[in-house]
Amino acid sequence: MEQKTKPILLDVDGLSVSFATDRGMVRAVRDVSFRVHEGEILSIVGESGSGKSVTLLSLLGLHDRKTTKVDGAVSFRGRHILDLPAGRMRAIRGKEIALISQDPMTALTPVYTIGWQIAEQIRAHEPVSARVARRRAVELLGEVGLSNPGEAVDRYPHQLSGGMRQRAVIAMALSCNPALLVADEPTTALDVTVQAQVLDLLLRLRKDFGSAIILITHDMGVVAEVADRVAVMYAGRIVERGRTEEVFASPIHPYTWGLMASIPPLSGVRLQRLRSISGMPPTPETIAEGCGFAPRCAYARAACAQRPPLRRAGEHSALCVIDDGERQSLRRTALAVEEPA
Repeated sequence: MEQKTKPILLDVDGLSVSFATDRGMVRAVRDVSFRVHEGEILSIVGESGSGKSVTLLSLLGLHDRKTTKVDGAVSFRGRHILDLPAGRMRAIRGKEIALISQDPMTALTPVYTIGWQIAEQIRAHEPVSARVARRRAVELLGEVGLSNPGEAVDRYPHQLSGGMRQRAVIAMALSCNPALLVADEPTTALDVTVQAQVLDLLLRLRKDFGSAIILITHDMGVVAEVADRVAVMYAGRIVERGRTEEVFASPIHPYTWGLMASIPPLSGVRLQRLRSISGMPPTPETIAEGCGFAPRCAYARAACAQRPPLRRAGEHSALCVIDDGERQSLRRTALAVEEPA
C-alpha cells in the first residue's frame, strides 16, 4: 500500500500504436493505460507478440515517426512527452528514463569498448571530462558485479559472456541515475544462475537508488519474485492488472490462468508434460474487435465477440465476460494439477 502515497512518475493514458503496411495502417497496441509510482516495480507480462515491447519503445520515442502512428497521452513527472521534439526527448531518454535492451549484443556497438560506450552516455548528459566519465564507467561496472572492472572497461562486447554483456548494459542504463528504468526481458537469453543474479541486481538498484522499474517479461516466476504490480498483456491490450499478490492469488482472466498453469510446480505430483496454451497469438491485422483471446480460450462464448466488460475487485481488474458467479469453479478447473499418466 505504500505505493499509493508516492507520486506518480509515469502516466500512460489510452496509448495506441499503428504501423503502416501494404494493406494500410495496422494497430498493434490498443488503448493501453497504466501508471508507475516512484520506486515501484511494474511488470508487463505476456507472450511474444502481445505488444509489450512496442508499447514501451513507443512511449520512449524509439519508433519511426514516418511509418508509425502513436495516439494517446504519456506524462513523465507531469510533463507530456509523447509529442516532444526528438532533441528534447533524447535529453530525457538515457538521463531520466533508461532502457535495458532485450539483447545486449545488439544494444552495444561492436567496434567500441564497453567503457567508451558507457562514458559516451555520461558525457552526453553531464558536463564532465573524458577522464571523469571513464572513472565513473569503471565504478559502474564494479557496482553491477563485474569482478575486474578496470580490465573489463577496455573490452569489446564480443570479448564478454552473455551475463557480462547484460551487466554492462545495466551499468550504461544506470550511468545517469535515472528515475525510471525500463527493462525489456533482461533475463531471457541468460542461464538460470545469471538470471537470478540480474534480478537480485535490479532489486538492489531499486533499493539503493530509488528508481522505479518497468519489467517486461513472459516469465510469471520472475513476476512473482520482483514485481509490486503486474499488467497482463495480450493482443495489444492489457487484459488484467493488479497488485502481484492479488493477481497470483485470484487471477480473473483465462489468459492469466493459462500463463500460471504453464509454470512447473515446485511440489506435489510431477507432471509428465508441462501445460501450455493451445493455438498461437494473433497477428495485429487479425485481432478481433472483441476479446482477442477468444479463439484460444476454452471458455469462450458468443458474448466474446463484443468488447468484454471490465471486471473489478478493488485495484484488481480484468477484461472478461466471465462473471463472478462462475469464475471460481472455472479457475479451479483451469489451474488444477493433473495426475501423472
